[in-house]
Amino acid sequence: MGRYIPNTAQDRQDMLEKLGLHSIEQLYEDIPCEVQLKNSLALPVPLSEMELVNHMRDIAAKNKTVDQYVCFLGAGAYDRYIPSVVRHVLARQEFYTSYTPYQPEISQGTLQAIFEYQTMVCELTAMDVANASMYDGASALAEAVCMACQATSREKVLVARSVHPQSKEVIGTYSRFRGIKVQEIGYADGRVDMEELKRHMDGDVAAVVVQNPNFFGVIELLDEMAEVVHHYGGLLVVSANPISLAVLKPPGHCGADIVVGEGQPLGNPLNFGGPYLGFMATTQKLMRRMPGRIVGQTVDLEGNRGFVLTLQTREQHIRREKATSNICSNEALNALAATVYLSVLGKEGLKEVALLSMRKAHYAFERLISDAGCSPVFSTPFFDEFLVKVSTPVEELNRALLSCGIIGGYAVERDYPELQGGWLVAVTEKRTREEIDALVREVSQREGKAIDI
Repeated sequence: MGRYIPNTAQDRQDMLEKLGLHSIEQLYEDIPCEVQLKNSLALPVPLSEMELVNHMRDIAAKNKTVDQYVCFLGAGAYDRYIPSVVRHVLARQEFYTSYTPYQPEISQGTLQAIFEYQTMVCELTAMDVANASMYDGASALAEAVCMACQATSREKVLVARSVHPQSKEVIGTYSRFRGIKVQEIGYADGRVDMEELKRHMDGDVAAVVVQNPNFFGVIELLDEMAEVVHHYGGLLVVSANPISLAVLKPPGHCGADIVVGEGQPLGNPLNFGGPYLGFMATTQKLMRRMPGRIVGQTVDLEGNRGFVLTLQTREQHIRREKATSNICSNEALNALAATVYLSVLGKEGLKEVALLSMRKAHYAFERLISDAGCSPVFSTPFFDEFLVKVSTPVEELNRALLSCGIIGGYAVERDYPELQGGWLVAVTEKRTREEIDALVREVSQREGKAIDI
């Protein structure tokens, strides 16, 4: 299909004749007259292709993106560098226009790409098996909660307060009509309050849900948490930052039972909020309870390697009452982007991205504390995102930064009233020393601590 289809009056008449109709109105004869629109739609006059392209370009130009601004905003979506080869592979028509691989004999390319994606997710998370991807990180986490309740036959879930607020909202939506009771566990110095967790753990808890690094950027103590949870027969569900897995101990080696996360940082642009990519991995014991589907590798009658949909637990493929989830599809193109991204970078490249992000974030943190008048909120280790307190109202600070071509951090007081003045700053591998110094300089002027950089 072209980007613009100029159907003429003669084209429409030809189509009507092909259908054996005299007018378009005959298509709506089954719609009661009283609900039909009697007047014309208030639409602008038709435009030629050239006029329409120029018009849409003018509208798009009103948006300002990370191509024009320096971005220090994270909070779940990150401005990372995407190698050009990712877009080139995605644009190939075999991938870009392919649909669900119902017929494996003609879908080997798509199936193999998904299989490779699953393999990489397993290697990143140190889990046994991964599915063909989920809608996004938040829904993947909610699906993991439902999966844990089904696996343990329990209906109580403890969710860390340090989990992304929007993910917690999605968990609440999923749980509301499933009879799942969700209870929040607080934090101490930015991490899950282990004493509070121990007080609330009992034989009724299906799972404990934690994010690592958490919403504040702080690194959680997963090993200690897993020990507490497993003592009561519960499951540990971890939402992980995939970039951090190149340098942090993977959740699978910390005792996690289900690992999910937002795959947007893996070769997917910000896209004004989506589409994104949710990944999910688990143990072999829980494999058959995973939502969605899994691509497996096999051999045909002639001994050639082939790929098929091995496990399909969604309701479209099996009886509704036996389905583990009603998820209809997976984000195959976004998963392909992640696969190409990881393939191009390799283990060492991904590690370099993670280390660059971490080192630059710590440089920015130290400069904001020592030279810009900000104060630390927590003393616990962080990865590439951190929370500082500013005296200037955060929204006012962000507006001032925007006028200087800088997208500032996230105002956490929107979701955590107890953290008034909290400013969540993300630093990726894209940020340069000059950009970080410019941020520090602008913040110092607003915080009343002028410096000379």
